[in-house]
Amino acid sequence: MSDQLELFDNAEYDAFVEKFKPKKTTDDCYTPPEVYDCVRDYVCERWSLDPATIVRPFWPGGDYERFEYPDGCLVLDNPPFSILAKIVKFYVRRGIRFFLFAPGLTCLGVTIHGASALFVEVPFTYANGAQVSTSFLHNLGDRDIVAESCPELNDRLEVVNKRLAKAQKKQVAKLAFPDELVTGAKLKWLAGHHTEFCFRRSDAVFCRALDGYQGSIFGGGYLLTSKAAAEKAAAEKAAAERAAAARAAAEKAAAEKASALRVELSPREKEILDRLEASRENEVE
Repeated sequence: MSDQLELFDNAEYDAFVEKFKPKKTTDDCYTPPEVYDCVRDYVCERWSLDPATIVRPFWPGGDYERFEYPDGCLVLDNPPFSILAKIVKFYVRRGIRFFLFAPGLTCLGVTIHGASALFVEVPFTYANGAQVSTSFLHNLGDRDIVAESCPELNDRLEVVNKRLAKAQKKQVAKLAFPDELVTGAKLKWLAGHHTEFCFRRSDAVFCRALDGYQGSIFGGGYLLTSKAAAEKAAAEKAAAERAAAARAAAEKAAAEKASALRVELSPREKEILDRLEASRENEVE
């Protein structure tokens, strides 16, 4: 037996073991309670909803189509991303209110079925360890709004996310699309840079590719009228200026801190603190 084991070096053994590990998919992402609570609180505050009306029909082995939905309920849950369009169409057809976790870069494509998209830039680390760029689909409030960036929810989730895990951002080649095109990535970027922007169905048409670009637009996008495109350009400019101002302020603060004359505590002051700490230790004992 020992001779057989010697045939495997560490790399070979790791590869052998890896074959038997379950693979993570977007359908196996269980929302951390801290993230869910943050989203729930925001939704209930913004649309003045009672948390007691919330239902969660998605769990392993569950059947959302056979679930008994009380009158006036709100579905606030993390559904299987692979059948998200089917789920949205089901709720829209039944007139059931929903606010669903959704893949951030592809959920724009589901808005053609009657949902509105709400974008944040914070990537979530789910309970199974998978990290997914997540935003939301819903049918609350003004139904004429197709999509919006949401700085407020982004900021709340960022605070939560920092407590749970460090975000790992994948670097991808950047493309310069025309101002008339808005994508999920751009809406996420605006949310992450504290800038609000939304557009209406009457000002947009959905597309999956541009004639002048050989590849497809990942997750699809919307072509905007000149008015909506101008509003988007203004939002991008404001976000860029805000980012530049933040960088300048950070650089200034760092320079001031580096050049500041450092004042040290005197031996007398250190002795006072030592006595204070000693007295607290005695109180604890």
